[in-house]
Amino acid sequence: MSDYRRPRVPGACIFFTVALEQRGTTLLVDHIEALREAVRATRRERLFGIDAWVVLPDHLHCVWQLPEGDTDYSLRWRLIKARFSRTLPKGTLRPSHIDRRERGIWQRRFWEHHIRNGQDWRELVSYCWMNPVKHGFVEKPEDWPFSSYRP
Repeated sequence: MSDYRRPRVPGACIFFTVALEQRGTTLLVDHIEALREAVRATRRERLFGIDAWVVLPDHLHCVWQLPEGDTDYSLRWRLIKARFSRTLPKGTLRPSHIDRRERGIWQRRFWEHHIRNGQDWRELVSYCWMNPVKHGFVEKPEDWPFSSYRP
C-alpha cells in the first residue's frame, strides 16, 4: 500500500489534472451540465476560486485558489467526483470499486501542483486554455466551449 502525502498549504493556488478511469471516452463533455452542477454545489459548501478551467472529453485541468487558512482541496475533489458520478447510470463494477464505494468513473488519484509564483501561474493557466488546441479539438482556445477562456 502506498503512503501518499499531499502538501497542505493554507490558501494555496493549485493546478490540477483530473482524469476519468477509462480514457478515450467523451463522458465529461457529454455530461458537462452535471459536472458544472457538481462544481457549483461544491463551491457553495466549500468555497474556492477558479482562475482557469478546461474540460476535455476524458480529463480536465484547472487552477484553483483556496481560501485563506484552508488546505482541503482533496475533500472538494471527492465531493465533485461523487456528485458527478451519482448522475450517471451504474456500470459494471470491479470488486475493488464496490469495496471502496466507487462508481469506477474517475481515476482514484488526481495530479496537483502548488503554484510557486506569477510565472508558474501564467504558464499553467495558459496550459489549461491551450489544451484543447494541443489535443487537436480546435485551432484557437476561444473556440473550445468547455473552457473558462475568454479573450
